Formats: sequence, structure tokens, C-alpha cells
Amino acid sequence: MDNVVFHVADVHKSFAGLHALSDIDLSVTEGETHAIIGPNGAGKSTLLNVCIGRLKPDSGSVVFDGNTLTGKKPHEINQLGVVRVFQTPEIFPDLTLLENVMVPCLAKRDGSFKLNWFKSFRGEKSIRDHAVETLVDVGLESQVGSHASNLSRGDKRRLELAMGLAQKPKLLLLDEPTAGMARHDTNATIDLLKRIKATGMTKVIIEHDMHVVFSLADRISVLAGGRIIAQGTPDEVKGNPKVVEAYLGEEQV
Repeated sequence: MDNVVFHVADVHKSFAGLHALSDIDLSVTEGETHAIIGPNGAGKSTLLNVCIGRLKPDSGSVVFDGNTLTGKKPHEINQLGVVRVFQTPEIFPDLTLLENVMVPCLAKRDGSFKLNWFKSFRGEKSIRDHAVETLVDVGLESQVGSHASNLSRGDKRRLELAMGLAQKPKLLLLDEPTAGMARHDTNATIDLLKRIKATGMTKVIIEHDMHVVFSLADRISVLAGGRIIAQGTPDEVKGNPKVVEAYLGEEQV
């Protein structure tokens, strides 16, 4: 494929002799939205953890934009423009929404972040303004000054999405970005991710909601038992008998 910017090559990962990932090979082109689907336990989150350096693969490599990510630490991978939004929101509950979004922006700029209320938050007007704009984009403008601990689960998902987007990533890895959201909020998130797609950002999305997958994905990889059993466009995957048997089921196709 032309303009491949993200490549997972022959990745294997085992835990106590159990194969979580085997022979994983996928390529994502610049600006593409690539969905990874599969049943629970298929290895989807493990794959993302390998990609961002939280797990070291037993073999294989992960390359983004000409840089080998394998062997690098998570913060080093983040500095290369790779941002992950987690399945369970990783936020700072005792900070306000504004402060939550400012923290990763400062860490991305400086390579690290040490909490200094007067210097780090109050003296950073440009980052503060950008954080507010991002919270508006995800629909949280009315809660900018609220503490994150007061948010619903769906709003915590949106806050973490804002924390990721505010870093202006080159590659955004999304682990079930609409989990816990009502359908209205899910559709709003789909619209937001479509707007982001128009900017040319490359995205990899893990998602169980097929409405989200088929609304956003250019290509899909299907994992089952730690292996990729199918890859292709949404129409190709939707009609693949192996995929129907392993995951989708007739009522979801």
C-alpha cells in the first residue's frame, strides 16, 4: 500500500505460555481510519499496549512514520506523535476538566510534567486557550471548571478523548472511544471523529459497536484468538463468512 505510516510486523506476545498475539501484521496508510474488531479476549487491547510500549513483544516490530517504536518507553513514543485513548479512562479525578486537558499538553511540549499550580497552569495562556477549545469540540464546555471526579462514565470518555486530541497527535489510538455513552453521545462522537478525519489525522480504533465501526472505518482488521483472521474494507469484512462465524453474528451484519 502507498503511504504506509504505521506498520505492525510479525508481532507475537505470550503470557505464561498462552499466545495472546500471533503473527500480527497490519499496515495503516496516512490519514486512514483503521478499525480493529474481535470478540472479548481476542488480543485487541494487548496489541495497542504493544504499540505504545506498555508491553514488549516477544518478537516482531512496530514502526510509525519511519521510527521503530519497539523498545521505546511510552513517553518516548508519545513524543513521536502517538497518542492512545484508553478503554478505562485515565484521568486526574481531583483536577478540573481544564487542568486535565492541560496536563498532557504540557507533558507533550516539555517531555515531562511536574505539578506547579502557579507556573504550569496559570502561566500558560496559549495552552489553556487550546484546552478550552478542545473541551468545546467534545461537548464539555459547560463543565470546564468542574472536577473530573464528578463526571458520568460517558463524559469521562469524552474528557480522555479531549486529553488525547489536545496533543495534536499524528497517530491516535482509540480503545472503545464510545463505551458507556448513550446513543446520542455516541453519534456526536462519530461526528467529531469524522471532522478529525478531514484534517488528515491517522487513527486506529478498537470498537465493539458496529455502528461506530462502519460509520468511521476505511479498513478493518478482525482479531480472533490472537490472530488476524480477516482484513479489508467494511463491505469486504461484513460479508466474510469467517468474520460472521467468529464475531459479527447474523444480527449484526
